[in-house]
Amino acid sequence: MTSRLFDLANRVAVIIGGTSGIGRTLALGLADAGAHVVTSGRRQALIDEVADAIEERGRRTLRQPSDVDDGASLEALRDACLHEFGHIDILLCAAGITKRVPSLSMTDADWSRIIDTNLTGTFRACRVFGAPMVEQRAGRIITVASLSSFTGFFEVSAYTASKAGVAGLTRALAVEWAPHNVTVNAIAPGVFRTALNTALLDSPRGQELLMRTPMHRFGNLDDLVGAAVFLASDASAFVTGHVLAVDGGFLASGVNQ
Repeated sequence: MTSRLFDLANRVAVIIGGTSGIGRTLALGLADAGAHVVTSGRRQALIDEVADAIEERGRRTLRQPSDVDDGASLEALRDACLHEFGHIDILLCAAGITKRVPSLSMTDADWSRIIDTNLTGTFRACRVFGAPMVEQRAGRIITVASLSSFTGFFEVSAYTASKAGVAGLTRALAVEWAPHNVTVNAIAPGVFRTALNTALLDSPRGQELLMRTPMHRFGNLDDLVGAAVFLASDASAFVTGHVLAVDGGFLASGVNQ
């Protein structure tokens, strides 16, 4: 019984921003749990690479690019998934960008680009893929929040505002779509080492983040898979509007020594 609660066999999952980093890891994790997984981003070569890995696991997929900033491309991806599979059960929206800059020096263009991708893009994806879930009266939506959904980080005000917005959006959609049996939850990753942030984590800023993490290590991307499978599965049937921190205790931390 317990194993069946986490079984995603024959579920169809769409991962927006699923071709690298957190999104790629979670896409493969959902495939390992039994789901057919469609990953999408802007670069076809990366989509094909992840699709190959999904098919090697015996799952089905599609190879269609989309851009979270382009609602029409998301609608085209949704329609292609419905044509191929007949239903969409899981949406995970992992697309996101950031830029470190003092707030007094931030341009309107940079602010708008980060807010539009991280917050408005998440809303676009939820609206586009949430529609068939509401209609079929079943679905799981997972957004990606951040430690900065709860705390302030130095010189990343646009990113912090966008991720606080993602947490609020998650709660609002959860309340609105709960009567339709569509759950909406978020994962808030702690500090994870990736190819893009190695220099940062090896800097004094990275050491401050490590000091504030009670488990005294940075996360491995695979540490996020269990949370995603839980929120995508029947095991979380009565969980909605929740932001699940996977952070080694960072948000719980006060004085560590």
